[in-house]
Amino acid sequence: MKSLKMIVAALIVGSVSFGSMSATLLTKDELDKNPGKYEKIGTVSSTAQATDPMDLKDELSKLADEKGGQYYVVLAAREHGKFSAVADVYKDKQ
Repeated sequence: MKSLKMIVAALIVGSVSFGSMSATLLTKDELDKNPGKYEKIGTVSSTAQATDPMDLKDELSKLADEKGGQYYVVLAAREHGKFSAVADVYKDKQ
């Protein structure tokens, strides 16, 4: 549980420096505060190749981009020698 909190915190802190073309990390709270703003378009999961939480964030953003998403919300993350995670992908509702 402690590792999960550290991973999520690192993902959130690292999201500040993202470029404008990459999918942006949202927190569950941000998503819940704006229920009509986002449309879920799928789920992505990392390949457990990341050795650093920031690499994991980059991988999830890339996977969300490939699905056509603008945002992603981490559902679960873990460290088992390497880092892996599952995230829901969202875009703005039209």
